[in-house]
Amino acid sequence: MPRTVLVTGAAGFIGSHVCAALSAAGDHVVGLDNFDAFYSRAEKQRNLSEVHRAAGSAFVFVEGDLTDAAQLARVFREHPVSGVIHLAGKAGVRPSLADPAGYMHTNVTGTARVLEASHCAGCDRVVIASSSSVYGNSEHSPFSEEQDVSKPISPYAASKRACELLAFAHHTATGQPVSLLRFFTVFGPRQRPDLAIMSFMRAIAAGKQIRMFGDGTTARDYTFVADIVAGVLGALEHTPAHRYRIWNLGNNRPVTLARMIAAIEETVGRKAIVQREGMQTGDVDRTCADITRSSRELGYRPTTSFEEGLTRQWEWVKESPPLAQ
Repeated sequence: MPRTVLVTGAAGFIGSHVCAALSAAGDHVVGLDNFDAFYSRAEKQRNLSEVHRAAGSAFVFVEGDLTDAAQLARVFREHPVSGVIHLAGKAGVRPSLADPAGYMHTNVTGTARVLEASHCAGCDRVVIASSSSVYGNSEHSPFSEEQDVSKPISPYAASKRACELLAFAHHTATGQPVSLLRFFTVFGPRQRPDLAIMSFMRAIAAGKQIRMFGDGTTARDYTFVADIVAGVLGALEHTPAHRYRIWNLGNNRPVTLARMIAAIEETVGRKAIVQREGMQTGDVDRTCADITRSSRELGYRPTTSFEEGLTRQWEWVKESPPLAQ
C-alpha cells in the first residue's frame, strides 16, 4: 500500500522536484506551501503545475502556513501522513540581515510546529532542510558534519543551526526519528529567480548587467537538483535506522564565481556585462561538502557535472520566461 508523505515548501524549487520524485516512486504526496512573497506566486504556481502534470492524482496540494498550529494539525488529521519532508522556510543569507526576527519565526517556530504535529500524528520519520551556511567561514575544508558549527555569520545560518538543535531536543524527548540535510548550493530547472545562476542566465541572455561581489575567487559547492532529490529520498528511507542524524548533501567540487560566470557565458552563448562590487555582509568565502557520511549511509553519489547541469537549466529557462509578480 502506498505511503503518504507530507512535503512542506512544495511549491518551491527543491520541494516541487521532491514531490514529483516521490510520486514517481509510488508514494502519495501532500504538498503544503503558503506562497511566501519572497518571490512571485506565479513562479510557484508554475512549479506546482509541473508537479500536477507529473504526479496526477498522487499529489494533493494544501495552501497553508506551517506556523499556524491549528491549520497544520488539520492537515495531519485529514491525511494519513506517515513521513514528513520539511523544506519550507525563509531562504537567503542577505535578506535575513534585514529581517532576523522573521527568519527565526518562520524557520524555527515553523519547524517546532512541524515536529510537534508530526509526533502527535504518529509519523515515524521527519526529514528537515538545513543548510551549508551553518558552517560559516570555516577554515576546515571540506566541511564535515563532525566539525564545530557554533559560529554562524548570518541570521539565516543561525536559524538553521537552531533547527538542528531543536530537532535533537525533540528526538531526545520523544524518540521520533529525525534527520537534517545540510544542502549546499542547489541549481537546475525551477531554481529560485533570485539565485545567482538563474538571475545571471536571464540577465546575460537579455544583455543586461550582472553584479559580481568580490574578485571572483569565492567558490560554491554547486549541486544539481536531481542529485539533491536522490539524497532527500535516501534520507527519508534511512532516517528510522539512524534515529537522529545530520547529512551533507553537496557535490564536493567547488566552482569559483569567475568560472561560474564564464560557464554561463558559454552555455548561453553571450558575454556578460559585469559590474564589480565588494563582498556582501554574511557571504562566506567558500563552501565544500564532505559527503563521506551521506555516501556511506544513504548511497548518495552526485553524478551531474556543473556544465551538464547548466545546460539542463538553460533549456528550462528558454522554455520558461520570468512571470509577473
